[in-house]
Amino acid sequence: MAHNAAPASSSPASAGPALRELTLRGILIGGLITLVFTAANVYLGLKVGLTFATSIPAAVISMAVLRRFAGHNVKENNIVQTIASAAGTLSAIIFVLPGLVMVGYWEGFSFWETTAVCAIGGVLGVMYSIPLRRALVTGSDLPYPEGVAAAEVLKVGDDNGASGAAHEENAKGLRVILVGGIISAAMALLAAMKAVASSVSTYFKLGSGATTLGTSLSMALIGVGHLVGMSVGIAMLVGVVISFFVLLPMHTAGDIGGLDATALADTVDSVFSGEIRFIGVGAMAIAAIWTLIKIAGPIVKGISESLASSRQRRAGQDVDVAERDIPFPYVLGTIVILMVPIALLLWDFISGTDIHEHMGVLITVSVLFILLVGLIVASVCGYMAGLIGASNSPISSVGIIAVLAASLLIAAVTRGTSAEPLSLVAYTLFTAAIVFGIATISNDNLQDLKTGQLVGATPWKQQVALIIGVLFGSVVIPPILQVMLTGFGFQGMEGAGEDALAAPQAALMSSVASGIFDNSLDWNLIFTGAAIGAVLIIIDEVLRKTTSKYSLSPLAVGMGMYLPASLTIIIPIGAILGYFYDKWAAKQSNPDFSKRMGTLLATGLIVGESLFGVVNAAIIAAAGGESPLEIFEGGTVSNALGIILFVVGVGFAYRWTKSKVTKS
Repeated sequence: MAHNAAPASSSPASAGPALRELTLRGILIGGLITLVFTAANVYLGLKVGLTFATSIPAAVISMAVLRRFAGHNVKENNIVQTIASAAGTLSAIIFVLPGLVMVGYWEGFSFWETTAVCAIGGVLGVMYSIPLRRALVTGSDLPYPEGVAAAEVLKVGDDNGASGAAHEENAKGLRVILVGGIISAAMALLAAMKAVASSVSTYFKLGSGATTLGTSLSMALIGVGHLVGMSVGIAMLVGVVISFFVLLPMHTAGDIGGLDATALADTVDSVFSGEIRFIGVGAMAIAAIWTLIKIAGPIVKGISESLASSRQRRAGQDVDVAERDIPFPYVLGTIVILMVPIALLLWDFISGTDIHEHMGVLITVSVLFILLVGLIVASVCGYMAGLIGASNSPISSVGIIAVLAASLLIAAVTRGTSAEPLSLVAYTLFTAAIVFGIATISNDNLQDLKTGQLVGATPWKQQVALIIGVLFGSVVIPPILQVMLTGFGFQGMEGAGEDALAAPQAALMSSVASGIFDNSLDWNLIFTGAAIGAVLIIIDEVLRKTTSKYSLSPLAVGMGMYLPASLTIIIPIGAILGYFYDKWAAKQSNPDFSKRMGTLLATGLIVGESLFGVVNAAIIAAAGGESPLEIFEGGTVSNALGIILFVVGVGFAYRWTKSKVTKS
């Protein structure tokens, strides 16, 4: 482990212990960036069930702002990106919480209750990940792709020994984000006005059944595809083929005779949402379990080595500043103390409901579940982020398993009682939301701590910044969720309109919990998906062992099986564009900078559309549920115009970015 720590402490970035690190201005800038990226991630997650990592864009913006102040340095910039990254990542809590509205238990998002769930789960995620830093960061060979990339961005922008070229690169990066955001937001505005279509799709017969294909005209999803890369993009495309060219025609066979176009579409949509999606759940669940099995050994070994190292340090060895964590007694004490507000939250949730008679056993079981499963989840998510990055990490599959486990546990302790299924479903989702907060933060924290290691940051200061980021995000998320609910609503809830947000992960998790408690879950669908997932695991393992660069992520395939084709197909297109852009970037005089500009363009495309979505939701909410922007009627012309403008807009964005890269 000393070998791994040495480069960080001896690098130029870490030289000079007098450098300011955890500063008030850094905290404030991190908080402001939090507002932007958390809002964007909430919108994107509710729309398509995906979020994006905010570390790199936060680092670029931080450097562009802090360079105007005297005494700024790489460590202070690292704190800013840490705060923004933690808060932006916490927004993935929306993969669970909207389920409480979708099942009809909540009518809205109480600010204090939602804030408490986010804050407690997030802080627990930080606490659980601290003991894992030595096991999975300094004492591990995990690549941490996004953590390393963020560190490189920070080093390039460091004034200490850096030339004026670094400033120019930062300025170019900020311009690329802005231009990408403007193009994306403009397309989203035209779609909101119904001047252009937001998606195009068609339904058709295939064999004795029927299916559907289409694509979203979303700039944000192009950006998502660019970031996740070809491997994930192809895997999702395989999932589309399995669901829409094999399973959906099979499950609609015999049900489409004599149907007109409208009835055909309704039948296909019904079968997809009620059957095919649950097959995707089974595939993702078995893939997630396989991941747990694969990483159990390395995690146990890493923790054992970490404890051995701690004993050696207590024996009198000096501890370098770059190896100082928040003391373990404080970590353990915080974890134990937080069980009290968790119990109070659960008590408040149960009070006055039809399950209050089971309050004692439910709270006891739930607190133990959060305490123990939280540690497992933190280890798993941290390891997955180290392997493939926080953006690609299948955090939702861990959430699905947590909901399944919590549902089965709560069903077991309430079996034979008169408790209403709806109350039990809601309680399960509420409990799982806290666990998911742990999962999403630990998925990000170790990535940030890897960045800190590479730039010579002081771990305990960065861990404090992570807690601050969690608190910032916890305050921002509830009002944005409420605006989204008021402005758009969620698909599946009563009164949802055609523009309602899919919130696919929340819908999936609430469906799983509901199916267990009302005995409506068709386990045959889950088992079918599990069998498909097992085959995918075998294929993936064979590819990894027989080739050096090919793989087929079972979890990504499961996502492709689960999400609507209109949302999925565009992501591989973005991955293809990103692949060819990166090939072009590799031939430039500064390949790393050229590739980074592509990453920042993709980020801009995501942020622009996402932020417009937040603004549009606020406009709709203020107008009483009607969108004042809808001044056109849509139709065939808008479909054609949408496709044309989408292609032109994406093409211009990439060509303009290339011109900025090659311009001297």
